[in-house]
Amino acid sequence: MKTVQISLNSIDKVKSFVNDISKFNYDFDLVSGRYVIDAKSIMGIFSLDLSKPIDLSIHAEEDIDTILETLKPYLI
Repeated sequence: MKTVQISLNSIDKVKSFVNDISKFNYDFDLVSGRYVIDAKSIMGIFSLDLSKPIDLSIHAEEDIDTILETLKPYLI
């Protein structure tokens, strides 16, 4: 598992983020304070405070480099 910080500060960014990570067959969690949300859930993401950076937990052992390359536009 790897954790990175991301920023999703616009509706378009949230949509493209969900589309990008949905291509992978791994679990992704967004952690904001005491809330843990499935990162593939648009509704869940909009329940978070998107004005602050969010921790993304990537539950994958392989393909980490490919996933991180895909996530580059969102990484802080």
